[in-house]
Amino acid sequence: MSAQRRATLIATSSAALLTLVKLVIGILSGSVAVIASAIDSILDMAISVFNFFAIKKAEEHPDETFNYGKGKIQAIAGVIEGTIITLSGLYIIYEAISKIIHGKGTGYLGVSVLVMLFSILVTWLLVRYLLRVAKATDNIVIKADALHYKTDLLSNAAVVVALVIVYLTGWDWVDALFGLGIGLYIIYSAYEIIHEGIMILLDRSLDSDKVAKIGEIIGNHPKVNGYHWLKTRTDGTHNFVEFHLVLSPEMTLEEAHNIAEEIECKIASLDPNKGWVITPHFDPYDDEHINEIYYEGRVKYVCEGNSSESKE
Repeated sequence: MSAQRRATLIATSSAALLTLVKLVIGILSGSVAVIASAIDSILDMAISVFNFFAIKKAEEHPDETFNYGKGKIQAIAGVIEGTIITLSGLYIIYEAISKIIHGKGTGYLGVSVLVMLFSILVTWLLVRYLLRVAKATDNIVIKADALHYKTDLLSNAAVVVALVIVYLTGWDWVDALFGLGIGLYIIYSAYEIIHEGIMILLDRSLDSDKVAKIGEIIGNHPKVNGYHWLKTRTDGTHNFVEFHLVLSPEMTLEEAHNIAEEIECKIASLDPNKGWVITPHFDPYDDEHINEIYYEGRVKYVCEGNSSESKE
């Protein structure tokens, strides 16, 4: 079992334990903040189960139907997870406003505080573990899980503060107010998860620093006369790179192949944790301007010896 899938199973087990404890105490105490935290843990558990299967599918090898693999399932999972987190935040806000309007009381304050302190400890340990796995694998799903549980850590701390204030002052509305703040913070934190998933689905390029390093690797090769048409993207598991190499027209195919292999190995070493799909194209001269015309759609095709039919 991969480190990513093992991480989702540990996260699921932790969320199940916290759900059971917080839900029982939340219902008995009538605390919106504790119930909100319990609902968040239920969603954590469901999301971690979903993430397990998403990672399992993403790790499958390419086949005749999915030639590039199924890595983007992780991005889809991230968008779904962010959406669910947003909905949970809206529900928590609804419960908080309802408590303020109806003036519901809060009981079992001492036990509730102990439960939330226990939740903070478990969540803190889980976040440390998930961050370590995310750093080692650079997996978007594990990153999303780590971010989500990190927000849980902050929200649980806010719940403890709210319960202590209610215990000392008897102001039950403080519990609802903190619940409202937790809901808003959860929605805010979900934006980053959704945004990252959408950017992967839209084939956003790799980060600018990595693209610059790829360009340096290609351009610094002593037998490369130039390059153009450098394009990059990622599916969360694999990085995809395409580029055109300008080589000497007298060079043999074997020499060109060896140069491409040297460049590909150096590029792949930039991130050993990711798979790399690198596709070079060999040019005997710099035809970047022709490629740009073709890409912009101003011609139907560009072939030497054939006329190009203009669309304009």
